[in-house]
This record gives sequence, structure tokens and C-alpha cells, in this order.
Amino acid sequence: MITLVHILQLILEGFNYLVLFYFLALNFFYLFTTVLAFFALRSYARRMKAVDLTALIAKAGVPPVTLLAPAYNEEATCIESTKALLALNYPEYEVIVINDGSKDRTVEVLVEAFEMVPAERAALSNLKSAKVRGLYRSKYQPNLWLIDKENGGKADALNGGVNYCRTPLFCAMDADTLLERDALVRIVRPFLEDATTLAAGGIIRIVNDCTIRSGAVEQIRLPKNLLAKYQVLEYLRAFLSGRMGWSALDATLIISGAFGVFKRSAVVQVGGYATDTVGEDMELVVKLHRFHRENKIPYKISFVPDPVAWTECPESIKILGRQRDRWQRGLFEVLTRHRVMFMNPRYGRIGLLAFPYFYLLEMLGPAIELPGYFAFLIAIIWGTVSTSYMIAFFMVSFVFGVALSVFSVALEELTFRRYPRFTDLLKLFFLAIIENFGYRQLTIYWRIHGFISALRKVEGWGKMERKGFATSPTKGK
Repeated sequence: MITLVHILQLILEGFNYLVLFYFLALNFFYLFTTVLAFFALRSYARRMKAVDLTALIAKAGVPPVTLLAPAYNEEATCIESTKALLALNYPEYEVIVINDGSKDRTVEVLVEAFEMVPAERAALSNLKSAKVRGLYRSKYQPNLWLIDKENGGKADALNGGVNYCRTPLFCAMDADTLLERDALVRIVRPFLEDATTLAAGGIIRIVNDCTIRSGAVEQIRLPKNLLAKYQVLEYLRAFLSGRMGWSALDATLIISGAFGVFKRSAVVQVGGYATDTVGEDMELVVKLHRFHRENKIPYKISFVPDPVAWTECPESIKILGRQRDRWQRGLFEVLTRHRVMFMNPRYGRIGLLAFPYFYLLEMLGPAIELPGYFAFLIAIIWGTVSTSYMIAFFMVSFVFGVALSVFSVALEELTFRRYPRFTDLLKLFFLAIIENFGYRQLTIYWRIHGFISALRKVEGWGKMERKGFATSPTKGK
């Protein structure tokens, strides 16, 4: 006679095998993209050794670029980040800071610091954007502009910037992002090499506790805060192992909103940034893929691993949780909006490979992974799992994850070596081991919370607090 307990045990056993399959699939893709990233990074490094960027600029005649920096309550960081933008090594570019109805002194701080005065400028497109209250231009930095508009969110602010952009390319970023001097030179290279390139993304690194001088990162070191340290590792894994691998497959689905360059005409053609999602950066990239696939227009979207943008990451559980909730909501909104692409051969590798990965493993996966840990413990208590299953579960859920994180740190050391202190490297390797025992499960909880928030149609970004950059006095002062 089959009892209720027996039925529950069978359900539990079946779910445990589903969890095991999930971990196998997830780690297979991680391994797949990591191996691709390894060879792609080696190839990229060899090619860049033979490239003189200065000569390339002079020979190719790089196109002018407009940097769009939306700002909402960025009083603490906007001056340093704007100085960094004005000091970039690039022949011809403009900087447009878009104040999105800030409630602090963002506008006043920028106007005072850069001696800005009211100016006239015609809009060249009519993308959806809140009312513009005024435009300002710096008296001593004529390539610096400020748009003061009513609040509408980041996507709305970017649309406002694109409307006033006059260059063929624009760089979308955050107002608190610091770009390295040659970041713009490096990220426009795909546009010079392939005329069909629509967009290119660069790597984002954590600036917490690094020292800033005159708008540039002078001393690189790991953050003191443990949560920030974990995020350094996450970013290395996401960009060097993840996005580099997907780019090698020509299946880039995400370009970070903190640093990406786009062809302005292509963005205007697809209607600009969507203002009804918190995942506007990913939504634009997916929309570009979809439009060009549906209309059979040749195109390319790339990831470039060494143009670096530095950004401040959250250092509290509360703020980090809000950020990850928002990221998961954005992922849900974008993938469900464009679900027609799921397993659709019409969209090539995007529809058959990248989209299913993000839909099944990144969007729905957390709802399997977190309950999976509890189901595994219950099964052990009930004594319904074999020793071989226990070993397999531990290998795919922990050991494999540790190995992939360690490999991501190794990729960093083998290619760019941004952390010069040996102790920092040792700490990263140690974090790669311990993050799988607590921190990973916490991030999975936040992602499930974000998934539920998306189902409940929660809106808004949530309050994000910034402490500002650690600056050192300018030499000679």
C-alpha cells in the first residue's frame, strides 16, 4: 500500500534529481562560456599587442562620440566622474549630463564646478522623455552640456540625451561611473573593424576603496567591506567568463547600463530605451537583436574586455538586496516581453541558445536552486538519498562552482592583472571558495524575491545610497 509519506518521498526524490539536472546544466554553460572566454581573451591579447591605438585613431578617423550620463541625486560623485569624462583620451567627443529631476544639489554642484550657463540646443529626435526644464553649457569646457529635466527614470533620461545627441555614436553610462583614459578609444574599435556593429560593451570593475586623483583611478585595491569583495569576484566572473564567452559565440544579450556604446541611428530606429522596465539596458540590446533578425539586416553586437569603467557597489545587505531585486525584475520584464524569441530559429543563436539560457537558468533557475538546498537536507534527514547522489550534488553545487570562480580569478591574473598586490590575489582565490557557502544562497534569495516582485508588478528602482569616491589631493597642491 502506497502511503502519503511514500508519495512525498517520491516527489522529493524527483525534485532532487531536477535540482541536480539544473546544476549540471548551469555549470555546463558556465564552463562552456569560460573555456570560450579563455581562448577569446588570448586571441584578443595577441591582437592588441600588435595594435597601436594612437595610430589606429589617426588612420581610421574615429567617429565623434557623445557620452550620456544620467544623474539622479548624484551630488556626492558627479564632479569626480565628470572630470574623468572630460579627461578622456579621444579626439572628438561631447559629454551630456542629464539631471533626472534630482532632489539634492546635483544641478547646482555641476553648474558651480564647471561654470555652466543657459544655452540653446535643438533636439534631433523625439524619443519618449519627460519635459526638459533647461540646458546648460560650460563656459570653459565647451564640450560639456547639462540637461535639466523632470524626473522620469534612467531610461527616460537616456532618451532625453539621445534626442540632443549630434554624433553617430553615443556612450550610455551612469553619472557615478569613472572611465579610464583610453576606455573610449578601445570600445569604439569594433565599430572601426566592422561597419555593421550596432553596440559594444566594456567591463565594469568595483572602485570601492580605490584611490581617485583628478577623476582617474590612481591606486587599485580590493574593498575593505566583505560584501564589496564578493562583488569584485562576481563582476570578474560575469564579465571575463560570462560576457566574453557569449561574445565569442556572437550572442551578446546584455550590455551593462554603466558602460556601453551604441549607434545612435539604430537606437532611434527601434524607439530608444523602454521607460516601462527597470531592465532598460538589456531590453535595448534584445530589441536591437530582434529588429535586425526580423528584418534580415546584418549586424554585430560585441563585448570588449579591456575598456574599463569603475563603479561604486553597495556595501550593505539592504542596498545590495534592492539592487539584485531590481536586476531580477528587469530580467523577468525583458525576457517575458520578448518571449517570442524563445527557442525560435528565426532569431538564430540568440533565440536558440542565449535566450533559453537566460530564461530557464537565470530567470527561473533560482526558484529551483534555493528550494533545492532545503530539499537536499530533508532527503538526508529522511535517509532517502544514496551516497553517490550526495557526492554528485556536492560536486555540482559547490565544488564545480568554486572551480569556476577560481578560474575567473585566474583569467584576471593571466590577462589584465589589475590587482598588483599578491595579498589581494590570495583574497580573491579565498573568496572564490567561501562565497559558495552562504553568499551565493543569499543572492539566490534576492533573485527569487525579485522574481516575485516582478510577478507582483512592483515598479521603481528603490533607494540606492552612495558614499562617494576615495579621492587624494591633486599633485602640486
